[in-house]
Amino acid sequence: METEQQQPESLSATLPQGAIALPSPENGQIQKLLPASSTNTQWQQTAKQVADVLGQIPDYVWSFYQKYNKPIVTTLIVLSVIVTLRVLLALIDAINDIPLLSPIFEVIGISYSTWFIFRYLVKSSTRQELVTEINSLKNQFFGN
Repeated sequence: METEQQQPESLSATLPQGAIALPSPENGQIQKLLPASSTNTQWQQTAKQVADVLGQIPDYVWSFYQKYNKPIVTTLIVLSVIVTLRVLLALIDAINDIPLLSPIFEVIGISYSTWFIFRYLVKSSTRQELVTEINSLKNQFFGN
C-alpha cells in the first residue's frame, strides 16, 4: 500500500501548480486534472470575446444605416403606408357595420357628386373655372 500512496505523491511534484492527479481504474494510469483557474481564464476569454462582439453591434448597425440610408427610409415609408391603409380600411369597415351610417354616407356621397357635376361640369364656363382653380392649386403646391 505504501507504493500506491507514494506514486501519486511523486507524480504530484511533476504536475503543474494546482493540478490534481487521480488514479484511473484502467491499467493503473493516473489522470491529470487541470486547475480550476485555467478554465476560468478560458471562460473569461470567451466572455471577453462575446462582450467585444456585442459592443461592436451599434457600430455595425450605424455603418449599415449610413450605407443603405435611402432604401431603409423608403422601405419604412412603404411599410407605414401599408399599415395606415390597413387601419383605415378596418376603420371604414367598422363604420359600415353600424346599421344607419352606411346608407347615410352613401346618400351624402351621391348628393355631393350630383352637386359637383351640376356646379362644374355641365357648362363650359364653369369647366374653365374648375381648370383655373386646379392650376392655381398646382402652382401653390409645386410652384411655377
